[in-house]
Amino acid sequence: MSIEVAKSAGFCFGVDRAVKLVYEEIEKGGKVATFGPIIHNTSVVNEIESKGVRIVNDLSELRNDERLILRSHGVGKNIYDKLNEMGNDYIDATCPFVARIHKIVREQSENGKIVLIAGDREHPEVDAIVKHCPGECYVFADEEELKEIFQKNYGFLKKKVAIVAQTTYNIIVWNKCIDIIPDTLKDVTEIFQTICNATSDRQTAAIELARRSDVMIVIGGKHSSNTIKLFSVCSKYCRTYHIENSDELYDIDLSGASDIGITAGASTPAYIIKEVIQKMSEIQKTQEEEINFAEALEQSFKKIHTGERIKGIIVAVNNSEAIVDIGTKHTGFISLSELTNDPSKKPADVVSVGEEVDLVVIKINDQDGIATLSKKKVDEMVGFDNIVKAMEEGKILEGTVQRAVKGGVIVLVDGVGVFVPASHTGLGRDEDIEKLVKQQVSLKLIDVIPQRRRAVGSIKLVQKAIREEAQKKFWDTAEVGAVYKGEVKSITNYGAFVDLGGIDGMVHVSELSWKRIKHPSEVVKVGDVLEVYIKELNRETGRISLGYKKSEDNPWEKFKASYNVGDVVKATVVSITPFGAFASIIDGVDGLIHISQIANQRVDNVKDVLTVGQEVEAKITECDIENKRVSLSMRALLADENAADEAEDNE
Repeated sequence: MSIEVAKSAGFCFGVDRAVKLVYEEIEKGGKVATFGPIIHNTSVVNEIESKGVRIVNDLSELRNDERLILRSHGVGKNIYDKLNEMGNDYIDATCPFVARIHKIVREQSENGKIVLIAGDREHPEVDAIVKHCPGECYVFADEEELKEIFQKNYGFLKKKVAIVAQTTYNIIVWNKCIDIIPDTLKDVTEIFQTICNATSDRQTAAIELARRSDVMIVIGGKHSSNTIKLFSVCSKYCRTYHIENSDELYDIDLSGASDIGITAGASTPAYIIKEVIQKMSEIQKTQEEEINFAEALEQSFKKIHTGERIKGIIVAVNNSEAIVDIGTKHTGFISLSELTNDPSKKPADVVSVGEEVDLVVIKINDQDGIATLSKKKVDEMVGFDNIVKAMEEGKILEGTVQRAVKGGVIVLVDGVGVFVPASHTGLGRDEDIEKLVKQQVSLKLIDVIPQRRRAVGSIKLVQKAIREEAQKKFWDTAEVGAVYKGEVKSITNYGAFVDLGGIDGMVHVSELSWKRIKHPSEVVKVGDVLEVYIKELNRETGRISLGYKKSEDNPWEKFKASYNVGDVVKATVVSITPFGAFASIIDGVDGLIHISQIANQRVDNVKDVLTVGQEVEAKITECDIENKRVSLSMRALLADENAADEAEDNE
């Protein structure tokens, strides 16, 4: 006699999640209640009740000091509204796949569509779905009931229709229902595939196994919809028994059965499946047939071990983890911390449903049927192989600075954290390395220790190589008079240093402005982009002198073109000295009004007559463009006025 367990059997993700939430609340202490049985499995429900968890079927039964957990089948919108009105604290253990149906029917109904729901109208999941639908909706159990709905509601032809299914609905019946949709409705009907993948896979695997078995044993709660459907689909192919636990095996006739198949509903934990196998083994022993069914079960399962590298298919993704089908009796979980080293990413940024991924087994819990997995460790293995190869080839790598640590930063390269010492970050000694976090950088490896999976890199070496290449290119083409655009990198008392592309040149303070300035910061600041030209080059010392002032902007040339000796100008006093005052004729050209040329009478103190900012009229008496000197006279204008007055009097 042989025994084979269906590839997909037992706890599904939604059930497992709900049960885990209950146990987490129990561990926290305090009083806990569930709204109806948390799942349709008597053994599990009895177990949590023994730990003090109460079952309430109406919110009026809820005590003020109890935390309520909503069951995996979901509840109607009216329950949420009532809870919010009551102000009671609750935890929503609704299966995410069921919650998705709630959202679909609500949106489709609000958009004016008629909603058709395939399922058992007495089942709590279907009841909740109906209560999330604010508009017209109908429930049908099979293709005959659906056909009757179409026949009685001719008005459908004038409306749009949306069809969903209970997550545990029979996939064979679902396909038959879809086939009978009238041709006249197909263009206005939107079909949502809401049968849970786990349910679909479980039914398909059960059918395949039933076809080659003499007897099928279906394990699960008597009121479990998906278990009842498993019994139904298997019954079409061989003698099938529905049991809830191992005690019911004594009522089963296994005589004449050479090949026995076993499957289990979504609410059946792994330990009950194992108990059934163990009990079958004991029964066979009493009948003097030495068959170790427990061993047969283990052989039918794909075995995995901690530390093993395996492949898995992503079946669901939420905000904190990804759920994986690894082809065993275990439900695989990858937490966000084991998906990626990048704290800015969510699970959906790393993997997607249907994707096949390489994983490492971190921990196995056979009792709960859970396997804890890591994608990050595989990425690190592959990434480190690439790191070793890059070190051998001297390649430059790209990565993102993940975080600052003591003595440096960690750069994420191909899933591997490479340590870059502070002295190799390329920053100055007093600069804050925190500013590198989240930046894309290029680095070169300077040390790799494969045994310890440790890698050390340098950003500075890459920057140095880039700078040296740029410098070589610059010196190959540089010539006096060449014009460049460059960023001001630093400022000193005597000038500004400008980056010409990997090499710096200096603009002397005297070259920054045609006006007299005391400090370069009066004209430029770090980060400014200047258009400069090369004044002098010294290839031996590497010194580059730059010019910034343009000849066409020379105020003395403008003055020369517009003013002559004898012209009368309006000038603004800009400074006062003991021997006279300097007045601005045009921007950049000042003339001296000597103390003797201010007035007709003797002036002892210039400040008694003139003030800074005062506008005066004066005559240009001397002009030395070469030495940039202009002499002005206010007194000459007074003499001209007196002469004119005398001439009038003589007439």
